[in-house]
Amino acid sequence: MGILKHEELTYKIIGCGMKVFEELGNGYQELIYQRALAIEIETEKPMFVREASMDIFYKNNLNPIGSRRVDFLVGEKVVIELKATTEFKEEHKAQLLNYLKVFKIEIGLLFNFGSKTFQVERFILSST
Repeated sequence: MGILKHEELTYKIIGCGMKVFEELGNGYQELIYQRALAIEIETEKPMFVREASMDIFYKNNLNPIGSRRVDFLVGEKVVIELKATTEFKEEHKAQLLNYLKVFKIEIGLLFNFGSKTFQVERFILSST
């Protein structure tokens, strides 16, 4: 199967990230990029929640042990996590994969605005 799940939506979201990077470049705090990306995503009209929060449970969903907050949840289909660092680290990737599990979402995008070029990685949570 050559078609990626939610390909059109993720293409639009990545385009929004690229526009933000073209406008601002690197060197700002993550919050600045988050605010700018919200403006760009809004122009594309998908429904999104900024800083969406979800409880984390332990042992068969009986014991709440905390919560996690993602930078964006778009159309209840794609999680976006932003970074403003020189490069992606393994803990950034692990963080996004954990968010996908907690939110029960298959597709995640990891954006980095802190490098000399805009960086994006796409993650698919496998059900296996």
